[in-house]
This record gives sequence, C-alpha cells and structure tokens, in this order.
Amino acid sequence: MKVFSLFILTLFLSNCSMSQEKMKQADQMNSDKYETVTLGAGCFWCIEAVFQELKGVISVTAGYAGGTVDNPTYKEICSGNTRHVEVAQIVFDPSIITFSEILEVFWKTHDPTTLNRQGNDVGTQYRSAIFYHNDRQKEIAAHYKQELDASGAWDNPIVTEIIPLVKFYKAENYHQDYYKNNSEQSYCRYVIQPKLEKFRKVFKDKLK
Repeated sequence: MKVFSLFILTLFLSNCSMSQEKMKQADQMNSDKYETVTLGAGCFWCIEAVFQELKGVISVTAGYAGGTVDNPTYKEICSGNTRHVEVAQIVFDPSIITFSEILEVFWKTHDPTTLNRQGNDVGTQYRSAIFYHNDRQKEIAAHYKQELDASGAWDNPIVTEIIPLVKFYKAENYHQDYYKNNSEQSYCRYVIQPKLEKFRKVFKDKLK
C-alpha cells in the first residue's frame, strides 16, 4: 500500500461516519464477556502472529473455514480444491478491544484488493474474508468495506468476502503458535517478521 493510501485509510478509520465511540458502545452493549470473529487475510501464521499481540485478545486459533470438505487437512487445503480459507479464529474482550478495532487491524495488515493472493502466497485458501458470527458483526464489516471502497484508500476495489461462519475447523497442532515456535524458520523471518514490525509501529498503543 502506498504511503498516501495508508494516510487516507488512517484518516478514514479515525473519522468514519459510524464513530469509534458509537461502535464501542454498540460492541459492549450487544456482547457477552467475550466475542469471537473468524478472519482470513492470507497465511494463517501471519494472522495469528499479529492478533496474538493485541491487548484484549484472549486467544487466536489457526484453522479453516468457508469450504465444502469436512475436517480438511492442510494438504487438502493446499490443493486449492476444498474452497476453505486459512483463517484465524479470534476470541477477544470487547471491553478492552472492540470489534471495530479488530477490523481496523485486519484492514491495515493485509491487502484486501488482491483476489486469492497475499504477496507470494497464491490460491483460494489465501483469499480475504470476514466470517461474521452475528448480524451486528455483518453490519459493521459491510459498513467498513463500503466506506473504505469509497474513500479511495486502495487503487482497486476491495474483494474481501463478508459471509456467515458455518463451520470452523481447527488446524493441525503444528500450525498453532507457529511464529512463536518457529521464529527462525525462513518464512517467519522473511514474511512474518517484517509484517509484525510494521504492525507494531502502527498499533503500538494497542500492544500487550
């Protein structure tokens, strides 16, 4: 994303017609103690590593959603034939971090305009998606997407899917806490680490 586009995105998110304060009140009034959302934004190792660092995030679980195969394996996912997305299921405390703030991190830490691709990761499993858990999440996500498209933050239209979560399948154990357990692995060093460094600069006030 160009510097100018990032500026537009930041300006929009801070001055959105649905104000952060109103969103926060809505989040807190319409939730139990914890809330869950499931997000696809490329490789789930990256999504997990980012969201694990946010204050108010209780847990992040790597998994699969949105496809047609029951109990898929990673090998099946990589074939591109299951229609499943690599996702992270995020449980968070809305009294500390709201759903709208979760979405702000989501929008700023991947490119939602590239279909079935994030960087060098290519395939339907890497598509951008918000799997909402209730109608309120659907409404807020759709609002953000519409307003962001209108803002001109990106040169191309947003292709993020906003769809209900039907079934979440937890990924194999070796995918959980992947960056924490494999920080010296080449993908972690050359893909995840630079993404984390940028994320930490932008969201330093929201880190644990």
